[in-house]
Amino acid sequence: MSQENVIAIAEQGVWTVLLVAGPLLLLALVVGLLVSIFQATTQIQEQTLAFIPKIIAVLIGIVIFGPWMLGKMVSFTNEIFLNLSRFIG
Repeated sequence: MSQENVIAIAEQGVWTVLLVAGPLLLLALVVGLLVSIFQATTQIQEQTLAFIPKIIAVLIGIVIFGPWMLGKMVSFTNEIFLNLSRFIG
């Protein structure tokens, strides 16, 4: 396998990881920002208040985006397995 193939597979893997993790990370970022603004305006400095809404938002995000995320991961894995003979030879 040539270096170009390795770099192409690694690039596809990184893009797949970014696409799969992106929506959940963005959701956690938005919820964290909203909670931080709420804490700053009300001067409530409870540490658990920052984590619980993010955990709930990410779980809801997994329910909503889960099938799409699984589809992306399965298609990447299928592509790797289908081209396995090309990679080995």
